[in-house]
Amino acid sequence: MHLLASPPHFYRLAGALTPWFATLAVVLIAAAAWGGLVNAPPDYQMGDGFRIIYAHVPSAWMSLFVYVVMATSAAVGLIWRIKLAHAVAASCAPVGAWFTFLALATGAIWGKPMWGAWWVWDARLTSELVLLFLYLGYIALHSAIDDTTKADRAAGLLAVVGVVNVPIVHYSVEWWTTLHQPASVTRLAAPSISEPAMLVPLLAMMVGFMAYFAAVLAVRVRGEVLNREWSKRWVGETLGDS
Repeated sequence: MHLLASPPHFYRLAGALTPWFATLAVVLIAAAAWGGLVNAPPDYQMGDGFRIIYAHVPSAWMSLFVYVVMATSAAVGLIWRIKLAHAVAASCAPVGAWFTFLALATGAIWGKPMWGAWWVWDARLTSELVLLFLYLGYIALHSAIDDTTKADRAAGLLAVVGVVNVPIVHYSVEWWTTLHQPASVTRLAAPSISEPAMLVPLLAMMVGFMAYFAAVLAVRVRGEVLNREWSKRWVGETLGDS
């Protein structure tokens, strides 16, 4: 754990792992796209329109997952004053914001033919929109403060407080009457998608998105570490060796 909190060690480790995560992401996403968009049979109710779930569901899942990673990293940085944890949190925010935007956009594209409207003030949609605002709020607050230490603390506190919205997004379809369908995949005991030709590509796409996030996060954290540690001796030695 001590080594993982060391910027030089993490910089080298992230650089070594990035190609592996990126390769895994490309393979899984390509295979899942073929399986879901070409090989999977049409849904008996929605026809081929259901295929947007191969982008929507992984994006929605990642919007929550990335926020939990960001909030956890921010909490670690606030409690134990680990600067690298704040760097991870700052690197998560833009990626999570894009996943959330993609989830909202694909949901709107699916909602127009299915619900007859691009947007409804549904509990799931509204709480997901709040999640996007939390990401943007973190980014704006962190950018507005010149002192990096103060920016980390202020934005980190916002991230930790905002994590209360994550269970609201997840359980909104159970707590309130909504147009959005209940969980289809996370019920591992009996997922509502029982056809393997549909379910397997969806699961592969979700893992592929996670691998993509890991690769992008590693690259972003390396850049954040260099920006924060630019005056340190190890940066000059590392860049000189490369």
